[in-house]
Amino acid sequence: VDVLPEDGLNNYRCTTRHRYTGESRQSNSARLIVSDPTNAEPAILDGFDHKEVKINHRVELPCKASGFPTPKYRWLKDNSPLEPDSRFRQTISGLLIENAQPSDSGTYVCEVWNSYGNAEVMGRLYVKQPLKAMVSPRKVKGSVGSKVSLSCSVSGSDEYELSWYRNGEIIYPGNNVRFTGLNRENIIIEGMTKSDGGAYQCFARKGKMSAQDFVQVILEDGTPKILSSFSEKVVNPNEPLFLICNVKGTPPPRCSWSLDDDPVIKDAHHHLGHYETHEGHVVSQLNVTHTQVPDGGLYRCTCSNSAGVVYHQARINVRGRASIRPMKNITAIAGRDAFVHCRVIGYPYYSIKWYKNSVLLPFNHRQRAFENNGTLKLSNVQQVDAGEYNCKVMVQPNKMESQSVHVRVRVPPYIQPFEFQRFTIGQRVFIPCVVMSGDRPLDITWQKDGRPIPASLGVTVDNIDFTSSLRINNLTPDHNGNYTCIARNEAAVVEHQSQLIVRVPPQFVVQPEDQDGIYGKTVTLNCSAEGYPPPTIVWEHSKGAGVPQFQPILLNSGSRVQLLSNGSLLIKHVLEDDSGFYLCKVSNDVGADVSKSMYLTVKIPAMITSYPNTTLATQGEEKRMSCIAHGEKPIMVRWEKEERIINPETSRYVVTVKEVADEVISTLVIMPTVREDSGFFSCHAINSFGEDRGIIQLTVQEPPDPPEVEIREVKDRTIALRWTMGFDGNSPITGYDIECKNKSASWLSAQVTKDVSPQLNQATIIDLHPSSTYNIRMVAKNIIGNSNPSNELTITTDEAAPDGPPQDVTLEPTSPQSIKVSWKPPQKHLQNGVIRGYQVGYREYSPGGSHQFTIIGVDSTGDTTESIVLDNLKKFTQYSVVVQAANRAGTGPSSQQVVTKTLEDVPSRPPENVLAVAKSPEVISLSWMSLPREALNGNLQGYRVIYWANLPDGELGEIRNVTTDQPSLELNGLEKYTNYSIQVLAFTNAGDGVRSEQIYVRTKEDAPGPPAGVKAVANSSSAVFVSWLPPLKLNGIIRKYIVFCSNLHPMVMSEFEASPDAYFYMIPNLVRNSQYSVWVVAVTAAGHGNNSEKITVEPLEKAPARILTFNGTVTTPWMKDIVLPCKAVGDPLPTIKWLKGNTNGTPTPVIVDGRRSVQWNGSFIIRTVKAEDSGNYSCVASNNYGSDEITLNLQVQVPPDQPRLTVTKTTTTSITLSWIPGDNGGSSIRGYILQYSEDNSEQWGSFPISPSERSYRLENLKCGTWYKFTLTAQNAVGPGRISEIIEAKTHGKEPQFAKEHEIFTSINSTRARLNLAGWNNGGCPITSFILEYRAVDSATWTTAQRTSLTKSYILYDLQEATWYELQMKVTNSAGSAEKRVTFATLNADGSTIPPLLKTGDPISDNMSGSGGLKMVVTITSVLVVAVLVFIMLMVLKRRRREQRLKRLRDYLAFFFFFFFFFFLSLHSKNTRTPDTVNKQQQTLRMHIDIPRAQLLIEERDTMETIDDRSTVLLTDNDFGETTKQKSSTVTHTVHYQSLSQATGPLVDVSDARPGTNPTARRTAKAGPAAARSRYASQWTLNRPHPTSSSHTLTTDWRLPTPRTTGSVDKESDSYSVSPSQDTDRARSSMVSTESASSTYEELARAYEHAKMEEQLRHAKFTITECFISDTSSEQMTAGTNDYTDSLTSSTPSESGICRFTASPPKPQDVSRVMNMAVPKAHRPGELVHLPPYLRMDFLLNRGVPLPARGGAMGQACLEPQRSRTLKRPPPMEPTPMEVPSPREVQQWQPGTASTLPHRDVRERGEAAKLSTSQESLLDSRGHLKQSNNPYAKSYTLV
Repeated sequence: VDVLPEDGLNNYRCTTRHRYTGESRQSNSARLIVSDPTNAEPAILDGFDHKEVKINHRVELPCKASGFPTPKYRWLKDNSPLEPDSRFRQTISGLLIENAQPSDSGTYVCEVWNSYGNAEVMGRLYVKQPLKAMVSPRKVKGSVGSKVSLSCSVSGSDEYELSWYRNGEIIYPGNNVRFTGLNRENIIIEGMTKSDGGAYQCFARKGKMSAQDFVQVILEDGTPKILSSFSEKVVNPNEPLFLICNVKGTPPPRCSWSLDDDPVIKDAHHHLGHYETHEGHVVSQLNVTHTQVPDGGLYRCTCSNSAGVVYHQARINVRGRASIRPMKNITAIAGRDAFVHCRVIGYPYYSIKWYKNSVLLPFNHRQRAFENNGTLKLSNVQQVDAGEYNCKVMVQPNKMESQSVHVRVRVPPYIQPFEFQRFTIGQRVFIPCVVMSGDRPLDITWQKDGRPIPASLGVTVDNIDFTSSLRINNLTPDHNGNYTCIARNEAAVVEHQSQLIVRVPPQFVVQPEDQDGIYGKTVTLNCSAEGYPPPTIVWEHSKGAGVPQFQPILLNSGSRVQLLSNGSLLIKHVLEDDSGFYLCKVSNDVGADVSKSMYLTVKIPAMITSYPNTTLATQGEEKRMSCIAHGEKPIMVRWEKEERIINPETSRYVVTVKEVADEVISTLVIMPTVREDSGFFSCHAINSFGEDRGIIQLTVQEPPDPPEVEIREVKDRTIALRWTMGFDGNSPITGYDIECKNKSASWLSAQVTKDVSPQLNQATIIDLHPSSTYNIRMVAKNIIGNSNPSNELTITTDEAAPDGPPQDVTLEPTSPQSIKVSWKPPQKHLQNGVIRGYQVGYREYSPGGSHQFTIIGVDSTGDTTESIVLDNLKKFTQYSVVVQAANRAGTGPSSQQVVTKTLEDVPSRPPENVLAVAKSPEVISLSWMSLPREALNGNLQGYRVIYWANLPDGELGEIRNVTTDQPSLELNGLEKYTNYSIQVLAFTNAGDGVRSEQIYVRTKEDAPGPPAGVKAVANSSSAVFVSWLPPLKLNGIIRKYIVFCSNLHPMVMSEFEASPDAYFYMIPNLVRNSQYSVWVVAVTAAGHGNNSEKITVEPLEKAPARILTFNGTVTTPWMKDIVLPCKAVGDPLPTIKWLKGNTNGTPTPVIVDGRRSVQWNGSFIIRTVKAEDSGNYSCVASNNYGSDEITLNLQVQVPPDQPRLTVTKTTTTSITLSWIPGDNGGSSIRGYILQYSEDNSEQWGSFPISPSERSYRLENLKCGTWYKFTLTAQNAVGPGRISEIIEAKTHGKEPQFAKEHEIFTSINSTRARLNLAGWNNGGCPITSFILEYRAVDSATWTTAQRTSLTKSYILYDLQEATWYELQMKVTNSAGSAEKRVTFATLNADGSTIPPLLKTGDPISDNMSGSGGLKMVVTITSVLVVAVLVFIMLMVLKRRRREQRLKRLRDYLAFFFFFFFFFFLSLHSKNTRTPDTVNKQQQTLRMHIDIPRAQLLIEERDTMETIDDRSTVLLTDNDFGETTKQKSSTVTHTVHYQSLSQATGPLVDVSDARPGTNPTARRTAKAGPAAARSRYASQWTLNRPHPTSSSHTLTTDWRLPTPRTTGSVDKESDSYSVSPSQDTDRARSSMVSTESASSTYEELARAYEHAKMEEQLRHAKFTITECFISDTSSEQMTAGTNDYTDSLTSSTPSESGICRFTASPPKPQDVSRVMNMAVPKAHRPGELVHLPPYLRMDFLLNRGVPLPARGGAMGQACLEPQRSRTLKRPPPMEPTPMEVPSPREVQQWQPGTASTLPHRDVRERGEAAKLSTSQESLLDSRGHLKQSNNPYAKSYTLV
């Protein structure tokens, strides 16, 4: 700019620097020729014809011209002026484009002009896009053996190379892999195996560009899984045995059978078979006919396929004489564990014991005998364990069977460790390998790097007895490596490894040699060396050719001189000063250093110093052009045109060369010039060291070319053209002709506009048809003639809004809340474009049309018929629907209204005001209100009444139903004086509606039936005992009983009244040997009942033994105390004996122990009754004159099993659930509790459900929301197990904005109208619409908020000519969506404003100002953390007890997390956007899956530890930021000082998946065959209200902790923990400790006693539970379950306490725990609720004289004694259990009944004996045995 004359005195060079490597390069020198300005037209100095650039890179389009006055420049793109863009910048040398985009591709014209003429540069720019690959499908799921096909589409280039990879390894075609397509873009894998799963990558490459994409191929687990199988059973000889295994897997598995580890051989008595079901499951069968004793034992079904192995085993006992199968001798390895199995056949047997040298095992801690299955475990086997072991089985009380097995112990080798020292090449080496121990013979060998030592290395190995030595005479580098000594014997193979390293002095690999360097180029001075350790290379330099004076070379980062990794020296852009001597010096501290010098010579390449940039020629004349070159001689000069070498021998081209001093002048002569000579010529100067070139532009003048035509604007009925004048041949253009025709027509019929002015460069064609295609071309004219036609344009006019409505609109109701709308597009000629979508409007139909239409946008599919389903409609309601078509231009007219009605649904409300009145003993009258029409949802078909009887014994009667079409009904044929539960529902054609709440009504009383049984027996010579059963039909409340006693001779009858709860009466003062008739009558308020049967009895002096108690059935809940009465009379007093029936039909005497006893009055008491106590009990009474016997059938009830819950239907607002009940536990199911919660909420709701229902529909749910559900059944015993947590989602999704909709319909200078029709509600009603906007230079947002969405919205009072930011947020119940845009208002004259330039964010700038404050806060916080850590460490040093250390470590962890997230919160407060702040107002939660974690609950100085697999929910109160967990799991210890219980269910989270809350959607199980205890414990930690003064562990283990007044329960403090599914590991980890128990119930009672011990009053109780399968078999799957041996495989059991530890505080710590929660003891419960006729109260008072009523003692018959009635507890309501108050905990004394507080779920679990314990936990009085250590005591179930 502003060139001065002195600017021509300098030489100029251009220097470039590489942005990444830092390398600099310099161009050849050039001179500037300055001349005086003369008036001249512009002449192009620099231009271009085509350029290529990568996307997002910078490019410059050169355009430089000379001329005077100074020329002006203008750029055009595709014949249109360049649009303003911040990326485009005009520079002094051309047009600079930053961040090039694909849209920048096109033809660019640089127009140059001044007052004397014009010129132009035209070139094409091509923006290269990167390769892009995409694999489809995006989600691939398959199974083993299936076929998978993948396709890879590549964009960005048509030519590329493609390859496939699996898990990072390239895939080659093979037997099951093949490729298709031209570039192998398709891959097909057939017969998928487990190894074929993983990530599949597609790599596309072209030159230096590459792209890749991948997809995850997931193979579903084909591992075999046993669906159903057999369980342990007892069979009789000759009884057939049928066992099956139902297994699934891919490919179908094969199954085999074994008995006691020996395969089952198919023979005449053993039949094996299998078949495959239509579901693909394999069923394997084993049929044993005529079963014999040897057929008993442990049967195992093993199934396997290519994916894995699974097996199931269970014991089959065959009755018969027990014996032992022969055992094979065993070889055990010293130091490892060994197992010896004693296989017993026959049944029953009493015990299995192991002996060694006649001593009972175990007799040391390494031995463990499992009596239940006959397994002996030897841990850490030693030599002393060798010998003979004897297994003895007690087959009868006094008879033993035995078998012996010999155990041989072998000791593995042990190698004394050795190491190689530091050695240098050439030295000698000797290393010994000594086997210090191990059985002989020994075999010792050596290996090098995992292979035998090669003989070529010259290594000598000497073996002598138990040693082996390795000798090397002359070390070489080949001896480097790892040497391994391997010792073998019969027991094992062991090895020891050591590395040998040989040090080698340095030596040259490549020596420096003299070489040349070219000026401005890069040269590498080669030098490399080797040795060990790797040597160091240093370079030195001496300038010039004189005597070398070497100086170190400074190597700095980014300098021209760099040292390469191999030791060579790299010199970039060589200068003349770089010539001279260079020295390469090598050293590594081993031996002497080596060095070598070389000489570098710098050569000068050829350079062009003078040439003309541009020149003109006239066609047909001669033209001369010259170039001057300089450099090392010789120099060759070559001429090129357009990069093609010019041959001087052609007739028109002549080249001459002459040398003047140091310069070479070359001249090109063209004669004559033609049009083709126009273009760029270059002269190239070349010598041995480089080349240079000068470019000369030659222009030849000639006639004009046709113009370049382009489209300026296209509308629906007009096309605007713009053209660029072509080459005019230096002759002015005189005009243009424009031709236009329809695409299908010929040019002969085209419309022509002639002689358009040459001053114009644009025109508009009018009166065209929308969406039609036209052809357009132009012709340029000058005085010489017309040009050829221009380029032909094919243009389609824009679309216009459709002129016709959609056709054939039809409606089809698909559900009670949805209608399917179908239609066809408008007629083709009325579409005016491509139909992009439709708008469907619907509203409730009314004749006046008062309702507004609701509009839904639908994208067009292009099919002949379109459709949409309208959801969330009202049920059974008429709707009218219209449809409009839309294209890009707008919306067309509406179709005619079409009307239809939604389908019927079930009624949504129950009948109200249900009233029931008992009309008679057998009739109940019902009435209710009719349902309103809006609740029917259809045509009422009638009402259904469901009713059932609540029987006196607590069970439920048959559930019946009856229908009627009237709102009243009478129920006939009912049981008299019976309480009935009644529900009423309405039903339509769609089904049953909602049931009403249960109401209860009792039928009226009536006279009772006769007593069910009567006994009368002689007690002495003058007295007779009478007993009776209550009537089978009570028909009311029994007021009394009347006993009639009649003497036949003479005829005398007496009446005696007995209380209603008495069932025995003694009639005294009778005459010996006289016959009496006795009968009994029951009396209610309605009158006397029928007489019982008459019994004839005769008083005897020697009365035989008789039993007054009747045969019958006794039902009791488990874990209660039960009394089986047996009242016997006779003279003398009879003796009582109790028997229990066995499965073989032979009764045996009952077992009397601490739990079972026979009382002095003959009653049999069973405490904490279990399921195994069920059976027939016989009482036998006898004396010298006779005997009598009764049988009582004891039935034990347990809680019901979990129901199987499923989802059957979902809508936008409702979810319907169905279930199948599980086993009722022996008691009728009283009802269900359904609990539900939103997925991300801990607030649970619950519904009690009638026992007669099998489905339930939850209404009024949120649209598009996930819900969780659990179901619990209840019977008379209590609630059962919670069902599996299932999840379901209501229909609907978050809002979306359709891409084809424009956001703005119009914008002017002060207003903008928004088009909100593009928002789709996703099927859920919009609940919130928030709109915010602001000027880009303002920090203040203007906010508008609405609860609904309209079609449009107008922004008023905007600033003119201003850029704005706009953000919208639309929310429904399924979620929210946001959209952000920028827009600009117009100028006052309606013109647009310049584009928005990128500037710094003012908010970010403001935030940066607070950086100093954040730094101060951060440093202060770090100092605080350091001080706290120091204090904690000092406290830790002083505290020694393990509990203190553990708690303090948790404090440290707490402080660390607190301050860590405090830092995060400091940062986030200054960086979060307003939107982020709004999101953080919501509850943040972190879900951490903790495998087998310890949840530590501490209050003051007491702790409760639960070791289990848990999922713990943490909220933002614990962490400052949301943490997303995917599939990884971590181990964590959570420590809180107090916990409170929020609302929520007792959640069994054993199936919760990692990364979610405890009730999240499960995607994975712990294992396909994981055993699950039927009555798994649920632990919930709770803080009660402060008014509760007692702290008692309740049924669901809610642990109370005191809290201060006014404290609030927090939801985040609620935790639910369930037992681990890892039952196998839990079982195998049971160990014997100081005291042991053989049963769960004894351990539970010991736990109760321990809590009452005075010294344990403030103890910390640590409880460990067993979780054992409720079946006697196990199922294990290889690869998915942990290893579990068969020690406990035949152990049927329920969950219960396995272990608890009581740790009282030290005396000095007692004062600290006085306020802690002290658990109260659970006392033995009441003596069960027996039927009144089986009660024993009068027997307990047998020695007490019986007072007579009203002086009746003197009568012939006496009145019986009144006894206390034990009331039956009320049926359990479906509400959570509460903590019992202190008044409910009564003292228990022998012989009395008391109310039992609710027991823990685990105490109520059915327990099975695992083994006979070494030592009982309780003494003879039932109290806990004392320990010598008052500070810790452990009790364990073994």
